[in-house]
Amino acid sequence: MGFRLRRSARLGPLRFNFSSGGLSSISVGGRGASFNIPVNRSGGPRTTVGLPGTGLSWSVEHTPNRAAAIPTAIPAGPAGGLPNSRRLRPGQLDALKQSLLAMLRQELFAPGSTGEQLWDHGLVSRLLADGSLPARTSGLLALIETPEAMEAYVLRAQGQDDAKRRAQRCITAAQEAARLANGWG
Repeated sequence: MGFRLRRSARLGPLRFNFSSGGLSSISVGGRGASFNIPVNRSGGPRTTVGLPGTGLSWSVEHTPNRAAAIPTAIPAGPAGGLPNSRRLRPGQLDALKQSLLAMLRQELFAPGSTGEQLWDHGLVSRLLADGSLPARTSGLLALIETPEAMEAYVLRAQGQDDAKRRAQRCITAAQEAARLANGWG
């Protein structure tokens, strides 16, 4: 289990949450109900309602319609809405990684999909070999250069949030590769 330090400061009804990168989010509310607005992290505003002392809570993230941002060549399916965070028991992390890999293969690299064409024609490798891509884009595309590379990347996840972030990066990489390949001709 990794060591974590919670850093936050209160100013009236607002709580400012800090991470190693600076201000992470701003929260309002307290026990039982809160609203969290991200500042320097991914995701949208989140509302959480719970019964204090019971451990029961319900949380929903308010995100804009992402379907418009996803290219039509790559199906959105469940890949667009990865499961919400919750604590995993020992052994469940491996099952989560396998289910994320299965979802990625089914949604992004299914037979006849754009993702499969990227792999079959070696388009990701050709894009990487071009050398004109920014370093960040090259690093992103390297995650899905081959099926084995994608699988190894997801399986190296250290926790459930890390696994979901890695799966989301694979989705973003496939979208970017499809966009670049379509622009390349």
